[in-house]
Parts: sequence; structure tokens; C-alpha cells
Amino acid sequence: MKNRSLVSINDFTKAEQIQILNRAAEFEKNPSQRILQGKVVASLFFEPSTRTRLSFESAVNRLSGRIIGFSDASSSSTSKGESLKDTILTVSNYSDLIVMRHPIEGSARWASEVATVPIINAGDGANQHPTQCLLDMYTIRQTQGSLDNLNIAFVGDLKYGRTVHSLVMALSQFNTTFHLISPSELKLPSSVKMYIKEANLNYYQYLDIAEALPKVDILYMTRIQRERFSDPMEYERVKNSYILNNSMLADSRDNLKILHPLPRVNEINEDVDPNPKAYYFQQALNGVYVRQALIASILGL
Repeated sequence: MKNRSLVSINDFTKAEQIQILNRAAEFEKNPSQRILQGKVVASLFFEPSTRTRLSFESAVNRLSGRIIGFSDASSSSTSKGESLKDTILTVSNYSDLIVMRHPIEGSARWASEVATVPIINAGDGANQHPTQCLLDMYTIRQTQGSLDNLNIAFVGDLKYGRTVHSLVMALSQFNTTFHLISPSELKLPSSVKMYIKEANLNYYQYLDIAEALPKVDILYMTRIQRERFSDPMEYERVKNSYILNNSMLADSRDNLKILHPLPRVNEINEDVDPNPKAYYFQQALNGVYVRQALIASILGL
């Protein structure tokens, strides 16, 4: 993995993904080390972020590296008309690794082709979010003891949800049974569903969350993303499609864990938070360990 970019979860093999998860477990035991001394990581966020950006910064700081960059495109020279290519080539001169989030699909792949240092895709539009995928895999394995032979439900925005796209691709390697719950307007794209079909795995589609809830080990909730809709009326029609509350969990499996890439709006009621099946804040913490493992592996440390 040394000096390789991570743009799509498919850029790393199944064995390499497991290697990252295993290394993340070691960082969970000892997150504060000095292995990034003398290394500079650039954090270029052309789109808003809280957990992804701050967990990358935390990962670098806990490993004694330096982080530079911006959290708002308006504070960068792109606001003056600078091209993405010129930004990436310039920042490559200042850093050993670039972490980038951008609203345009394919931007991370383009950046990886022009950069002189590795690129980590921290989300490119509605396309992919591979580091979120790795921390989700880590969390699923942490809570279920394995990634194999699980029933996993994805709820909400399956059309634009880049976290869902990456995770479905990855879990298609692990004999997963998929339960896909969404409004008809927000179904999983056929290009992503193809990974399930090519692996000869089973998937089921629902409109009602209650129909799937008793059958699953992981309930992966997602936000209906206002920013992905070109038509505000379409967003208004679907924005409150799924709201999980604590009473709905009465007949769920004992081992169920509820995940969410966050931020949430109203799709998980706060009365779920005290339930031991709620695991989304621990999931967010796991992002630090996984990103530490990823950065260290790409930098060959």
C-alpha cells in the first residue's frame, strides 16, 4: 500500500482492507505514537465536514505529524478561479500525503492522476467515501466478531449516499445478505447493485423499515441529503421517509447494532441514544484508528 492513493474502496484488495482493519486494532490499543514526526499531511476540504476532517486531523496529531490545509473552499485560491489541477500540484510540493473532499464525482480520481504524492479520497460528491467504508467495516467486525455471513440493512438515501455505495461494494466480498430500505426515488443505483449480483448474493428491497428490522444484525441509517437534490420539491417529498425511534427496536435481534455515518438530522430519534444497540458515536471514534492505520500504511511507516 506504500505510496498508493485510495480513491475507491476497490483500489485495495480484500486482503489489504483486512490488513488496515488489523492495524487499526493496534492503534486502538495505543493511539498516541510518534511515527509521523517530520511528515506533513494536507487536508483539502472543498465541501463541509466535521467528523471526517477532524478525525483525520486527530489521527495525524496523535501520531505527531503536521497537518496543513483548509476546511472551506472559499478560503482557498479556487475562489479566485484556480483549477483543481493547479491546487493539487502546488499542495503536492508542501506535503507527503493529501486528504481531499470535493463535491464533484470523479474529482479524487483526477487529483490522484496529477498529484506527485498519494491522495486519500475523503468523499467525492455522491460517488464514494472509502475511508468511511473502512471504519464501518472495522465497526461491524468489532461488534459482530466477523464480517462474514451477516444480514445488513441500509436505510434512507441509497441513491446519493456515497458511504452506502462504498460499503456495499466492500461487503459484497463477505457473503453478506443485503436489505435495502428506501423510497422508490432513492433506490441503490444499478451500478452499485451489480456488485451484489456479480457475487451471487441475496438482496431484498423494502419501502417499510419495520419489515426488515427483525431480520438484521446491522441497521445502517443514513441522512436524506438535501445538498444532493437538484429539485427542492423532490427532497421535500422524501426528507422524513424514515425516522427510527426506540420503541421500534423491541423485536430486533439481541446482537443488533445501529450505525450511521453522521451527521443525523431527524432519522434517528434521540430516545435511541441510550439503547446499547446504538453504536454510531463509537463508530465515529473508530474513524481515528482506521485513518491512523491508513495514513501509516500509505506512508510506509
